[in-house]
Amino acid sequence: MTAAPAVLDETDRKILAVLRSDGRASFTAVAQAVHISRAHAYSRIARLTESGVLSRFTALVDPEKAGLGSSAYVTLKVRQHAWRELKDRLSEVPEIHHIALVGGSFDVIVLVRAEDNVHLRRVIFDQLQSMPGVLDTQTFLVFEERDTR
Repeated sequence: MTAAPAVLDETDRKILAVLRSDGRASFTAVAQAVHISRAHAYSRIARLTESGVLSRFTALVDPEKAGLGSSAYVTLKVRQHAWRELKDRLSEVPEIHHIALVGGSFDVIVLVRAEDNVHLRRVIFDQLQSMPGVLDTQTFLVFEERDTR
């Protein structure tokens, strides 16, 4: 059973916007940006964390500067009932940065980041296409991207 979504007010949404923009923002910086006290910012962020709205704090890495110059979205058609095992196998591939089960003409979409196209090709052909349960793949190379957060 899934928990009901948290009720967020305008202050919560402003806090989330500040943290999406800078996950390292101090409580003081968040409080100043949202125009609330530091103690209030602390209690709000604690509540957002405890309720699971804020599930983790992480760094946003520039893939090219990190040596990952080739990226592709790869769609997978999978055998019925293969998702449970497949999602664990996909999670073990370090080049996969995002996995989503979707509805439509394919079943799964993954974001693959690699050093270059040779490395990208190896991941797709040698790893993804050979996984049990994967029936077909289609690759969409990423030429340019921009994070909107």
